[in-house]
Amino acid sequence: MATDLLLLALGLVVLTSGATLLVRGGASLARRLGLTPLVIGLTIVAFGTSAPEMIVSVTGAVNGQGDIALGNVVGSNIFNLGVILALTALISPINVKLGLLKIDAPFMIGVSLLAVWLARFETIARPAGVVLLVLLIGYTIFSIRLAKGQGDDPEIAREFENGVPGRLRSVWAEIVLVVGGLGLLMLGSEIFVGSAVTVARAFGVSEAVIGLTIVAAGTSMPELATSAVAAMRGQSDIAIGNVIGSNIFNVLGSLGLAATVQPLSAPGVGRFDLWVMIAFSVALLPMLWTGRRLQRLEGGVLLAGYVGYLWTLWPK
Repeated sequence: MATDLLLLALGLVVLTSGATLLVRGGASLARRLGLTPLVIGLTIVAFGTSAPEMIVSVTGAVNGQGDIALGNVVGSNIFNLGVILALTALISPINVKLGLLKIDAPFMIGVSLLAVWLARFETIARPAGVVLLVLLIGYTIFSIRLAKGQGDDPEIAREFENGVPGRLRSVWAEIVLVVGGLGLLMLGSEIFVGSAVTVARAFGVSEAVIGLTIVAAGTSMPELATSAVAAMRGQSDIAIGNVIGSNIFNVLGSLGLAATVQPLSAPGVGRFDLWVMIAFSVALLPMLWTGRRLQRLEGGVLLAGYVGYLWTLWPK
């Protein structure tokens, strides 16, 4: 058991390191290609921090562990809102200025509802996965075009300029970081998923519960680090944009690619878990549409909601 716990921790470290390298190299390469920090922050950074979820879900799908694959996506989205966003608000109340996020939040709810609908079937088939990936491409193109117009606000532009990784000197260094990051992600996912399943069996809990909790929390560590640092720097749009972008990418990218590679069957992930994901997503809307700040008290309520959700999952 001790060895499996050490492997679980090692897998998490390797996964997080891979995501860090991928974001660093990808952001620098995007700057070299002429993309603005705002566009990079809403696409490369948000998607790059979600790379562990994608790799782990694909690994679970390939290994026939559908509960791990889907549970990781659903659990990560719940963790992002119930823990990362909550802790971010506790560090510094969030005041969203970027209007694009008011469009992204309803879209996040929409893709979450799509995931609920797909989970109704016995298997999430390859065609469904392809549709999710096509939606991701369309969403990314739309975000880039809309973000270019919003980048005229000097305050928002300055926030993303300071919050997005700078450009490296050599294009080869960027390529090495991207390739190395992907390699570490694949290695870390194999270690992390394998040890997580072993630990689940040792503690007598299902793979679905492990996917919804330990695996989901572990793969969300890059988002936690990005949003926490942004909150401490007063970069609220980056903090919340990272969470929303990650949740959208988890459903369209992680679930989409996993189902495309291998049709998913996840009987252990119940409707309750899926609707909890929807509930946390809906709770974010009032703050974004009214322009109100997410206060520390509201962050505490979100965190308490997540603790309550964990209580319903763990064996009594």
